[in-house]
Amino acid sequence: MTAGIYTTCPQSKDVPAATYLERIAQVARWSEDAGAAGMLVYTDNGIVDPWLVAQEAIAATEALRPLVAVQPIYLHPYAVAKMITSLAYLHGRAVDLNMLAGGFRNDLQSLGDETPHEARYERTVEYARIITGLLRGEVVTAEGRWYRVKNLRLTPPLPSELMPRLLISGSSPAGLAAAHAIGALAVRYPKPADEEERDAGPRPPGGLGVRVGVIARASGEEAWQVARERFPDDRRGRLTHGLAMKVSDSHWHRELSARDPGEDESSPYWLGPFNNGQTFCPYLVGTHERVGAELARYLAAGFSTFILDIPPDERELRETAAAFEAARGATA
Repeated sequence: MTAGIYTTCPQSKDVPAATYLERIAQVARWSEDAGAAGMLVYTDNGIVDPWLVAQEAIAATEALRPLVAVQPIYLHPYAVAKMITSLAYLHGRAVDLNMLAGGFRNDLQSLGDETPHEARYERTVEYARIITGLLRGEVVTAEGRWYRVKNLRLTPPLPSELMPRLLISGSSPAGLAAAHAIGALAVRYPKPADEEERDAGPRPPGGLGVRVGVIARASGEEAWQVARERFPDDRRGRLTHGLAMKVSDSHWHRELSARDPGEDESSPYWLGPFNNGQTFCPYLVGTHERVGAELARYLAAGFSTFILDIPPDERELRETAAAFEAARGATA
């Protein structure tokens, strides 16, 4: 694949405890062998701590960068910076940060957080600035709305070459503003590539990325067969998705849910798994060449980074790598 590719780690709620450690290591090794730069590690109230998962991924690989989801209401910014520099000190390895402003509303409410959507992004900006200041070796003093620190410094210092890359959701105006403020890459749950090409607007300094799944095969018929077997139509899942929509204030969630769910196999863009509550992102389905052409259009529209869905097996990453190879050929 390319340096701009992250896979996603399986969640603990989907894997038995007895085999979860090995599954983390397995998917991390698959990802590195397929050429991915890193692996996203989720966080929410219902799964194990992402920093412990990240350490297991580091131990199982040579250079893979865990992309750790960071929820401001879980940890003080100093604790995040300390975790990053500690992993660097112990393992000589870097992590990247997926800065969260939201999360599941019930999770936030159970933790006593009623902060409105736009204000959560403002809080994340304060949070990220303290983290990055500490990691750059600054003595940080901040008197913000949410965080106050005075003459704070980080020990041991972080080597500059291990500075994390920041990513943040960029589907809403508040998310894009936050990306600009902290120099983060803004990640979207994309529309079809032709719409992204037409709607191209100002790009944040950190660039743009997309969260997308890929199912690619030598033939389109095989790809769609695999897709429908992996994500069968599920009435209960559609009901669950509908209920989630009623309590979500997520801009991208509402935007994707409002799209026409019609499925036309002449287009690789597929929302079936999302609408059935089986995953959180669109999928691209088809031959390596057809999916590669769609990926190439996203690249041409300014999207430099791709965060892939959880791989079910090693073969899926090899097939996905072939689609990205076709994308490189289409852009050469």
